[in-house]
Amino acid sequence: MTGALATTSFLDALKAATAEAEAAGGLFRREAAGRIATLERERAFAFRRLNLMRAVADAVVECDSVEIAVAAALAVVRSRLGWSSDSEARTEVLSRFAPVAQAMFEDVAAPEDASASAVQDALSRFETWYAEHHQTPFWALFEDYVAETPLVDF
Repeated sequence: MTGALATTSFLDALKAATAEAEAAGGLFRREAAGRIATLERERAFAFRRLNLMRAVADAVVECDSVEIAVAAALAVVRSRLGWSSDSEARTEVLSRFAPVAQAMFEDVAAPEDASASAVQDALSRFETWYAEHHQTPFWALFEDYVAETPLVDF
């Protein structure tokens, strides 16, 4: 009987070890999945930031005055977000984005005096404001973007 009891105890210990290993593996997979999701979101936001700011820069570079540049930049933002109508919230977002466009124009208009950090600082202030007031990053708005459907002739 003693041998059977020892075998049962030994098997119980192995069974407990498998449960611990399974729990540790599950915890690691959940942590890794969370980290991967965070990195994927950061990557998506980085590309959204680049693409929007590239489009804003393309619009601003053609402008002769800061007023026209700001209007052009805000038109780009509206277009990219699919905002065809106004609301109080949208108007506030656009007015808070205007300093970013202004900094971009000043950077383009006088490149020898400009500093990329002025545009970055303005964008950072906008992103911080948006996150504080909307409890979500500005770049999450682009998740609701509906892509244009290509026109196909048959």
